[in-house]
Amino acid sequence: MASIVRWTPFDEMVSLRGVMNRLFEESVARPYRPHTGGNGSVAMGRLPVDLYETDEELVVKARLAGVNPEDVDITIEDGELIIKAELRSDAALDEAKDWSWYRHELYHGPLGRRINLPTSVQSDNIEATFRNGELTLVLPKAEEVKPRSIKVKAVR
Repeated sequence: MASIVRWTPFDEMVSLRGVMNRLFEESVARPYRPHTGGNGSVAMGRLPVDLYETDEELVVKARLAGVNPEDVDITIEDGELIIKAELRSDAALDEAKDWSWYRHELYHGPLGRRINLPTSVQSDNIEATFRNGELTLVLPKAEEVKPRSIKVKAVR
């Protein structure tokens, strides 16, 4: 049995307006704006990462060119890896009030990434290295999730 649905033309006008707004917001010609997190403080999602797994560990790699290792903060909380960093601007840029800019596209400020970990890790034994602008995290898997080999005994 079919039900009758009341049609209101204004509902479709609102959706058309939403589509037009998205079209202009996602235009190719828009200026670069860093993506901010829910509170606007960290550009979450702007930090590209690689995450892969071996039998013993998870490995996370992130490119942090221009970031000093002491400006990187790494935490694990509720099965989530949180990487935050600060990309500091050149001191000359801070004094550039009388310059005539032609392009100003390089991002300076906070950036970061939240990653849901696919398995439990030993947070006490995480190793973090920083080399040539690349952060590498080695997260050993928790003992209960590591694969185990079980030998079968022949009974006579």
